[in-house]
Amino acid sequence: MPQRWLPLTTITLPACLAVAANETGYLPFKLGVPLACALLLLFHFRGKLRQRSDVWFVVGAFVFSAIGDYFLSTRRGHESHFVLGIAAFFVAHLGYLGFSLWHGRLHCVALVVLLAGYLPYFVFALRPAIDDPILFAAVLLYLLVSCVGLAAAAGLRLRPMGKWLYVFGILMIVLSDTIISFSEFLKYRGLNDWILPTYYLAHLTVTASVLTTREDRWA
Repeated sequence: MPQRWLPLTTITLPACLAVAANETGYLPFKLGVPLACALLLLFHFRGKLRQRSDVWFVVGAFVFSAIGDYFLSTRRGHESHFVLGIAAFFVAHLGYLGFSLWHGRLHCVALVVLLAGYLPYFVFALRPAIDDPILFAAVLLYLLVSCVGLAAAAGLRLRPMGKWLYVFGILMIVLSDTIISFSEFLKYRGLNDWILPTYYLAHLTVTASVLTTREDRWA
């Protein structure tokens, strides 16, 4: 196995936590997935973080994902926790976006395609189902940053393996969030079993993507 791929073997740790979280729903396992991914990046880029400031964007995204997980997992009896969870995941998306723009630029065609699909979905499907103005604004902003983030991932200028792992990871986040919107606002829960697997797969593939850039001098 080429030396540049060896760090990828350590993804087995958060992968095991992801399986445990999906099977048990135990909160420490849920929080452990993004936090383990963040720690893996800090470990593998130790001594390089001053030169690789871009890695902090993804580390921060994972930390805020864990915060979002906490709020959504403890929302019962706390109405504000849902909005706080969305806010935390919004910041996480900004982290993913920051990494993408560091290594590329916005893919305008991808953005137009995404907005052409998601804005009508928001206007005609989600908007009538949301009464709270704060929640309305939060969902709209989250939808926009999700589309921009995925379009920015499509504009990455990494090696092919790193780029497409990252694009796939962000796509999985958007897919997971879309399924959540089906469940929360449209009351369609037929795809709920896919929410966590796609979400955890996103963390694993984004981590793998960043690890593939470890030996790149230009990154």
